[in-house]
Amino acid sequence: MTKTTGKSITIAFLGNANLDSRIVSLHRSLTSDGWIVNIISFDWFSGDHIPRDKFPVFKLNKRSPLRFYPKFLFLLFKELIKSKTDIYLAEEIYSLPLCHLVARFRGKKLYYNSRELFAFLGGLRNKSKIQAFFAFLERFYINKNDFVLTTGEMDSEFLKHHYGTENTVVIRNIPSYRKPRNIINLKKELGVSADSIILLYQGMILEGRGISLIYDLMLLSEKLVFVLVGDGPFRQKFEMEAQELKIDDRVFFLGMKSQEELFEYTAGADFGCALIENISVSYYHALPNKLFEYIMAEIPVISCDLPQMKRIIEEYETGIAVNLENKQQAISEMMQFIERNGRNDYYRKKAGEASKVLNWETEYLKVKKVLFS
Repeated sequence: MTKTTGKSITIAFLGNANLDSRIVSLHRSLTSDGWIVNIISFDWFSGDHIPRDKFPVFKLNKRSPLRFYPKFLFLLFKELIKSKTDIYLAEEIYSLPLCHLVARFRGKKLYYNSRELFAFLGGLRNKSKIQAFFAFLERFYINKNDFVLTTGEMDSEFLKHHYGTENTVVIRNIPSYRKPRNIINLKKELGVSADSIILLYQGMILEGRGISLIYDLMLLSEKLVFVLVGDGPFRQKFEMEAQELKIDDRVFFLGMKSQEELFEYTAGADFGCALIENISVSYYHALPNKLFEYIMAEIPVISCDLPQMKRIIEEYETGIAVNLENKQQAISEMMQFIERNGRNDYYRKKAGEASKVLNWETEYLKVKKVLFS
């Protein structure tokens, strides 16, 4: 039995913590170190039942934004008031104002996880008023935290330049070290031919994630099958687009999966896709969890050449990084990479070696003394 240290932390997240590997990993590490961890989590994607829930989740309905956000804020404030802890961690900008209010009222530490540059999200590039609102929130609150967590050095540098933020700590979104026990046979489960080539995308289904580019790639070969594990506001759009291109019999939307299931599905693919388009500052700085999940699952990665992602791909030789600004060249390079099936063993081996370094346990040790001593 783990000895309790008496230290405690409350983590607030406008999202389902059970489906967020960063929170799941942090919870595991802190509880192993004897911390009491309270998680306040919300969900509006997964219907009435989410398989294998570990953390309690408040259900929200996003059909009416005028009700969604007030209810979220009411429930969050109610739970924050009940949780008297040593550290309050706001996992995104939406939770930060109330976490700040409660933490400062009680004289406790406040951490903010800048998992995105919220004032510069790709989805907000044409919504100037919303962008301005998030910019105001970030500027007002970001330097009122004891520490600001970022997912990469570029984000830390940007926050320092843009807001004068000095107290950043980099914790990359990296999965815990593990290997799949029950790899899902995707070809059998989906009923596709044995010589099919499975391309997999995991994560939120949004614009700017290279999904349409994969569709264009699929038009070059009927062997290509595209599996999307996740959900999001653009799912219906991409479902209709697949139908229009007459490739919907080779495109499979599997919806949200628990962290355990997701890993088994990922390991069953031939290639993992992380094609984030450079449509905003936040996207340009991207270093997404899916990139490291693919590496952990030991499948070759088809990535964009955004700086931080390209650096990982090239340093650890785990796949290919293509320039999405040149669409035709990117498609050509991806097709060539896919067709060199004999190279897959090489990239799988390299991913296996990289996973021994690129894992949560190593990442957590780097910041443990600074954040959780």
